[in-house]
Amino acid sequence: MTTEHMSEDEKVLHGMGYAQELSRRMGGFQNFAISFSIICILSGGFGSFPIALSTGGGFSLTIGWLVGGMFALVVAAGLGQIASAYPTAGGLYHWSSILGGRFWGWATAYVNLLGLLFVVPAVNVFLYTITKDLWFGTVMGVDVSTWSSTTQIVCVAAVTAAQAALNHFGIRLTTVMTDFAGYLIFVVTVLLIAMFLLAAPTLDVERAFAFVNFSGAAGGDVAPQSNALMAFVIGLLYPLFTITGFDASAHTSEETKDARNTVPRGMLHAVGWSLVFGFALILAMIFAIPDLAAAAKTGWASFNNLFIAAILGSAFGKLMLAGVIVSNFLCALAAVTSTSRMIYAFARDDGLPFSGVLKAVSPRFRTPVAAIWATALLTSLLTAITTPLGAFAALSTGSAMYLYISYGMPIIAGFFVEGKSWNTFGPFRLGALSKPFAVIVMVGTVVITVAGHVFVPSIAADPVANTGFVPGLAYYSIGFLLFLIALWFGVENKRFKGPPVGEEISKRQAAIAEQEKLLQT
Repeated sequence: MTTEHMSEDEKVLHGMGYAQELSRRMGGFQNFAISFSIICILSGGFGSFPIALSTGGGFSLTIGWLVGGMFALVVAAGLGQIASAYPTAGGLYHWSSILGGRFWGWATAYVNLLGLLFVVPAVNVFLYTITKDLWFGTVMGVDVSTWSSTTQIVCVAAVTAAQAALNHFGIRLTTVMTDFAGYLIFVVTVLLIAMFLLAAPTLDVERAFAFVNFSGAAGGDVAPQSNALMAFVIGLLYPLFTITGFDASAHTSEETKDARNTVPRGMLHAVGWSLVFGFALILAMIFAIPDLAAAAKTGWASFNNLFIAAILGSAFGKLMLAGVIVSNFLCALAAVTSTSRMIYAFARDDGLPFSGVLKAVSPRFRTPVAAIWATALLTSLLTAITTPLGAFAALSTGSAMYLYISYGMPIIAGFFVEGKSWNTFGPFRLGALSKPFAVIVMVGTVVITVAGHVFVPSIAADPVANTGFVPGLAYYSIGFLLFLIALWFGVENKRFKGPPVGEEISKRQAAIAEQEKLLQT
C-alpha cells in the first residue's frame, strides 16, 4: 500500500512501526460504547453496591461515588492525552514504554493484563450469581441451594466461551453487540430509576448524604472494622470498581477511525455518562431502602434484597432483570475484546510466552483469534482456582486496583518527561491541567492500592465454621510482584526489546507492507 493511498490513521500507525492488521471499522459511538459497556453501571454499580452501603452508608454511596467518579474522569483525561499522541492497541504498554522506558512499559503491560484478566471472571461470576439467585431462585422458583462450586465454574466457563466465540467472528459483530449494550444500559438504567423511586417509602434526601460507619458487624462484615476515614476510603472502591475498563477505547485504537480524536472522546464520554446516570441510580436505590442500617447489616445480600423488594414484584420488573442480565453478558463480552487486544499488542512485541502464536491475526475475520481464546482459557482458569477459595472479593477488588495502577503508570511517566523527551502530541491536549492532573492520579493510585489491600484481608482457617484459609489481596500482590522481579531479571531484561523506536521503525517498513498485503489477499 503506497503512502498516497493510506488513511491518516494508517500513516500514524505505520509511523509507530506497526502494520494495519486489524480491521478499522469502529466509529465514534462504537469506540464509546465498548468502554461504556465494560463500565456497565448495571454490573459494578449493583455487584459492589454493598461495599459502599456497608462502610459509610448513604455518604459513601453518594459523595463517595462523586469523588471516585471525578477521579476516574481525571484519569480518563490523562490517558486520553497520551492516546491522542499514540493511538495503538495495547496503548498503556506502548505509552509507558515510550515515556518511561522499556522496563516501565513491560511492567505496565503485566499489571494491566492482570487487571483485565480479573475483570472478565469478576463480571461473569456476578452474572452467574444474579442469574442463579434472582432469575432462577426468585423469578422461576427453582431450588438453587444445591448448585455447587462446580456448577459455577462450568457455567462461567461456558459463558466465557460464548463471549470468545462472538469476538472470534469479527469486530463488526462485536461492535453491533456493544452498540446495543450502550443503548440497553441507558434504557434499563432510566427505567430502573423510575421503578426504585416508585417503590420508595420516602424521598429523604438528608439520609442519602449522611455518614454512618457501618464497617464490621454493623455492615454484615462486608468490610473489616475501621475508623471513619478508612471506612470512607474503602467505600471509594465502589465507584472505582464500577467505573473502570474504559481503556478498552484505547485498546481498540487500531480498529477505530480517526483514532487520535475519537479515542479520548470515547473514554471521557464513557466515564462522564456513567458518572451522571450512576449517581441518579444510586439516589433512587437509597430512597427505595426503608432502613439503611438494617439493609447494611445484611451485608452482601443487601442489593439482592433491595432488588427483590423494589423491582421483582411485577412482570415489568422481571423484564428489567432480564435487561440487567443481558447487560452483564455484554459487559464481559467487551472485556474479552479489550483483554484480547492487550494480549495481541504485547505479543506483537514479543512480550509474552508463545508470542508467535498470540500475535496471529485471522486473515478472514481480521481478529486476533489466538489472543481471544487465550483470554477465555486464562479467565476460566482464574474462576476455577478462586471459586473454591471463596476469593471473589479479591478477584473483583483486584481488577479495579490493578487496572488503576496500570492507568497511573503512563500518566506518571508522562509527568516527568512532558516537554522534554515527550514532544509528540495529538489534537487532544490538557495544557496547563496536565501536570496537576498527573499529581491527582499519583495520589489516587496510592489511595486505591491501600483501600484494596485493607478491604480484602486474609481470613484464617476456622474449624468451627468449617472454613479454610482464604488468602487476602496482599497474597496476590506479593506473589505477582515476586513473579515480575524473577521474570524480568531472569529472562526479559536481556530478551525483551520493547516497541519499535527510532531506526527500528524504519527497518519495519518492508515487513509492514508485506503483512498488510497478505491480509488483503
